[in-house]
Amino acid sequence: MTWFEPDDTSWQYVSRKLIPARLITMGAVLGLPLIGLIVLGALTSAWVWIGAGAVLIAMLWSAWVIVRQVTAHAWAEREDDLVVKRGRLFRSVTVVPYGRMQYVEVESGPLARAFGIARVQLHTASPGTDANIAGVPEAEAARLRDRLSSRGEAQLAGL
Repeated sequence: MTWFEPDDTSWQYVSRKLIPARLITMGAVLGLPLIGLIVLGALTSAWVWIGAGAVLIAMLWSAWVIVRQVTAHAWAEREDDLVVKRGRLFRSVTVVPYGRMQYVEVESGPLARAFGIARVQLHTASPGTDANIAGVPEAEAARLRDRLSSRGEAQLAGL
């Protein structure tokens, strides 16, 4: 047992549909400068191709990082708290006691809705223990919101 892998915990990993959603966003942000540099390089100097190559390398690196981040993001519901883990190089584990939850929010933008995923945001009185889980299937997000809200009410810790 370690802090990042507690015993008796069954992790639920986020949906892999989050990978293409984040790749599309990254492609939109870095793809436009890449296209602009390619056109500029074709019209002017060959030196501009160095910038296009740098942007392409940044896109490939970002794609690799996105896959690694998404496959490391998981949550576990335990008897008294919810545990959220993320990261491979810079790992973090957030433990949110059910009795400290103030409210649970589910968000889904247009791209996330197209992939059938949502983001569950947990709010507590302390901003240091707020947690979010991105890439949760929509049906699971609604179920998780209802279950966490009911557990929070049942274990209310008197704020």
